[in-house]
Amino acid sequence: MALSCKDGATTIWERWDGQKTDSTFQDAGMNSFNHYAYGAIGDWMYRVSAGIDLLKPGYKEILIQPHPVKKLEFSKASLESPYGTIASGWERKDGKVYYTVKIPANTNAKIILPADSVGKARENGMPLSDNKALRNIRVTDRNLEIEAGSGEYIFEIIE
Repeated sequence: MALSCKDGATTIWERWDGQKTDSTFQDAGMNSFNHYAYGAIGDWMYRVSAGIDLLKPGYKEILIQPHPVKKLEFSKASLESPYGTIASGWERKDGKVYYTVKIPANTNAKIILPADSVGKARENGMPLSDNKALRNIRVTDRNLEIEAGSGEYIFEIIE
């Protein structure tokens, strides 16, 4: 049996197959319905791999700082904030890494991407300076830092 919302799952269970279709358990002694170890993996996928975090409580100011790794081809995540959907993801192809970012209305974001030069980056195929929604573009500590308001952005970085 696959874990699903129809089974009443609102957290990450210790065992994906812990509850049988007749509502009995595979092993009565091993059925945590809120398993922190798997929750920690979920936290890593959102905050580190996809890079969604908050700068201030309430998601009015957010941080988007994805960390692409060679062992993965892509990562993406989204969450519903009080202002709307926040999304971040990356995909590696053709010698570039493409980052997709969605910032909801009434929200500001600090976007940090791994690049040691502004010249290696484009947004929607154009130089970053052509997009007036992007502010305070700079390179610090081999990372490209950008401030942005609400909108959807597609960045490409040459590796």
